[in-house]
Amino acid sequence: MLSKENTVIGFIGTGVMGKSMASHLLEAGYQLTIFTRTKEKAAELLEKGAIWSQSTRELAQRADVVFTIVGYPSDVEEVYLGEDGLIANAKPGSYLIDMTTSTPSLAKKIHEKAKEKGIHAIDAPVSGGDVGAREARLAIMVGSDEQDFQEVEPLLSVLGTNIVHQGEPGAGQHTKMANQIAIASNMIGVCEAIIYAEKAGLDPETVLKSISTGAAGSWSLSNLAPRMIAGNFEPGFFIKHFIKDMKIALDEAKRMDMEVPGLSMALSMYEQLAEKGEENSGTQALYKYWKQS
Repeated sequence: MLSKENTVIGFIGTGVMGKSMASHLLEAGYQLTIFTRTKEKAAELLEKGAIWSQSTRELAQRADVVFTIVGYPSDVEEVYLGEDGLIANAKPGSYLIDMTTSTPSLAKKIHEKAKEKGIHAIDAPVSGGDVGAREARLAIMVGSDEQDFQEVEPLLSVLGTNIVHQGEPGAGQHTKMANQIAIASNMIGVCEAIIYAEKAGLDPETVLKSISTGAAGSWSLSNLAPRMIAGNFEPGFFIKHFIKDMKIALDEAKRMDMEVPGLSMALSMYEQLAEKGEENSGTQALYKYWKQS
């Protein structure tokens, strides 16, 4: 049983989402040790009582449970499978929970390598962006052995409100691909709707009052369209990371001999924006595609 009194949690990755997630675990009363490449990004968490680890190795040796949310599959591979990584240094019986959006095949590989050492590895990518992370309302998609899921579910409930065990290792990542495919086409529709309203001479904020609660309603329409209208393109989720996700989904679809025209179109549009210097903007900056064309 992972009790608050006897469980040390490690957290790697304190970016836009990770910072809020780690903070929730601290506020829930868990002992927390953190590591990130840039220590300054963890300053606020350290002030709240988190303990700094000098490396992934040191963190792995301290923690009973480790959460990771990093950038790319290559980062996941380094953190988990490198010589100084988690699997080489974690305590037998510990739990490693990767919340990065990564590849299903890598999630399965990590699970197998971990199991060889008596370590429990879980893929648990999330959806909900900076708002969901900040308000602890993330959707968490879990791929793991059933018993492992039961053990860590109380911890996951500190971070999210929609926690679903999707199946065996890798299933969480496959579910996140379905999520990203749905978002990709939806974002095109949201942007087109706002641009259309503006060109028709309507007040887009007033238009949102009608369409966001009807059949067109979606998370992106309610949460990101207002940012577009306000000219706020700060990242709740980086374009560069969304491009990474869409490429993973496209590769998986090709492997299953499936056409994904909506996903392909969205990827092309976002890549054009990235080439124009928008890779570090939030995904709502797709709005600029029409303004720049």
